[in-house]
Amino acid sequence: MTSDLARPEGLDKVTGAARYAGDHHPEGLLHAWPVPTTVARGDITGVDTAAALAIPGVVAVLSHRDAPVLTLPADGDPTLAVLQSPRVAHRGEVAALVVAETPQDARAGAEAVRIGYAAEPHDVVLTDDHPGLYTPEKANGGYPAVRTHGDFDHAYQQADVRIDRTYRIGPLHNHPMEPHTATARWADGRLTVHDSSQGGNNVQETLAALFGVAPQDVLVISEHVGGGFGSKGTTRPHVVLAAMAALHVGRPVRLALPRAQLPALTGHRSPTVHRLRLGADDGGRLAALAHEVVTRSSTVREFVEQAAVPARVMYAAPHSRTSHRVVRQDVPTPSWMRAPGETPGMFALECAMDELAEACGLDPVDLRLRNEPAVEPDSGRPFSSRHLVECLREGARRFDWAGERARGPRREGAWLLGCGVAASTYPVLVSPSTAEAVALPDGTFLVRTNATDIGTGARAALTGIAAEALGVPADRVGVAIGRTDLPRAPLAGGSSGTASWGWAVHEACTGLRRTLAERGTAPLPAEGLRHLADTTGAVKAGREYARHAFGAQFVRVAVDADTGEVRLRRLLGVFAAGRILNERTARSQLVGGMIMGVSMALLEHSTMDREFGDHAERDLAAYHVAANADIPSVEAHWIEEEDAHLNPMGSKGIGEIGIVGTAAAVANAVHHATGVRVRDLPVRPELLLDALPG
Repeated sequence: MTSDLARPEGLDKVTGAARYAGDHHPEGLLHAWPVPTTVARGDITGVDTAAALAIPGVVAVLSHRDAPVLTLPADGDPTLAVLQSPRVAHRGEVAALVVAETPQDARAGAEAVRIGYAAEPHDVVLTDDHPGLYTPEKANGGYPAVRTHGDFDHAYQQADVRIDRTYRIGPLHNHPMEPHTATARWADGRLTVHDSSQGGNNVQETLAALFGVAPQDVLVISEHVGGGFGSKGTTRPHVVLAAMAALHVGRPVRLALPRAQLPALTGHRSPTVHRLRLGADDGGRLAALAHEVVTRSSTVREFVEQAAVPARVMYAAPHSRTSHRVVRQDVPTPSWMRAPGETPGMFALECAMDELAEACGLDPVDLRLRNEPAVEPDSGRPFSSRHLVECLREGARRFDWAGERARGPRREGAWLLGCGVAASTYPVLVSPSTAEAVALPDGTFLVRTNATDIGTGARAALTGIAAEALGVPADRVGVAIGRTDLPRAPLAGGSSGTASWGWAVHEACTGLRRTLAERGTAPLPAEGLRHLADTTGAVKAGREYARHAFGAQFVRVAVDADTGEVRLRRLLGVFAAGRILNERTARSQLVGGMIMGVSMALLEHSTMDREFGDHAERDLAAYHVAANADIPSVEAHWIEEEDAHLNPMGSKGIGEIGIVGTAAAVANAVHHATGVRVRDLPVRPELLLDALPG
């Protein structure tokens, strides 16, 4: 049964007892501050540290001239080769690192370091026809960059109704509440790191390789993490720099990246340009669909946002073409941001579907229902479960969609009112995991696995799974997570955490319960009775099905006819995400994702400065995200969905699907209210003003 278990760590968090990566104070702790490069391409010709070293409290200044040498594996991430070369690949790279007794001394020292450069012309402007565009072999997630079915060109030309539109989304930044922070110390050749990471085992292996030590000599602790949204899903430069500095000075070192440096050092959602072409008959049934994406990556590493992939899943179109092209530029390397691929891709696709509905004279919900596929369009595999139709219908009922559309766009004083809808999808992902369940002599149980709770409520979910599998009350179950000396587990990412860790926890607890039953009333040993589970073999099952979560978001907006300001009035989502394991944390995740989608649609705006070669909006004073006043009403609902082809819990991921589709629903609502179709995000007043009625 679905639980409503509160977070076991909730009291610790609200009272300040929960310790994050920056809350650890080993004896002799020093503080580090990075010195970012101020050119976008070129070479460092000199590092003048005299003024910095003259500041009382400054202990050392590291640069490529004297930093410890790292060993980057052939398949390693080159963005982690910090302070190893005078070459500058983008503005904001770390040119030097100041280590001092206090954060204030470190910052003052960083401001005193002088770096000389031989700058070169840089390339940072993404255009649809950039001469450096090429077709990669794969997009993020291992998806083929190009997929074709049938004869798109012929089918498109023969269609009764044709849509050919281009949508643009600028770069977006993760900005978790807790900046990327690490506290590192070496002792007897062993490294201990408290890191704000979404996956400690990945950090452990990366640091071991870079510093030439055995993985078992690296302990990574991430017991509490203050958000990540994907930016902490891979090892980031801050933890390498902290470990490097601690090795160099022989004392513990903490590095908390200044927020303004996050966009350059911790990944971002790359800008994307989407060309959507839809061809349908007079009844709105798709015959041809093309989604062609242009994006960019850095010269350091290829990362291709898989934004055309959702179009391979959503709608029945016998003739299709989906493709990605990328250009390598002198910019920071993009990376994961909540629902990479699905978030920008579904904005473009769902806006195009809205435009097709208008061209066909159909209700937008009805158009989507008419194009429901029987099997996954790209692979031909049957869906393990697909209840998008139910999400659309239930959402329309709860939102009173028919009544809203019947009333049409209307005016309320200076405000223009309208409503919009969009669908959403996210793949069901799962990775091998291990977990150990321990029965203790006092009648309690302990579950051990290196899961990471980045604010999602992982402890509550795993406690509920364990209690149900053991057949005991939840207050008899404890959960230990967030350390690499626990049984190995995958990272918190891809909405796969609970499905992956929970499967192993379920198996460990089921096995332990069986062993206890076989023992009868025999007393337990003092150290307890243990059962270890490994799901490596089991997770490979079920791949003959296409496994996805689906949802639908409905939005009402008000647009000021005089200023172009857009205000959200109501946001409602209905989702089909398998069995909901914990209503409280599930609703929190779905609501949070939808709020992030509104933020993307109306507020989040980042520009690449063509002269200086960096993102102009680098902190939360310039890069605006949604606050309480921006979100007056948001509701998350779900349908009961049984799916026997997922995992023992029957669950799908819920951390990311909430953001998918929300931005499109907002943009569609703005069009309904004003008659103005905005195809570039965010929906800014200046994009509306000239066309608004007086």
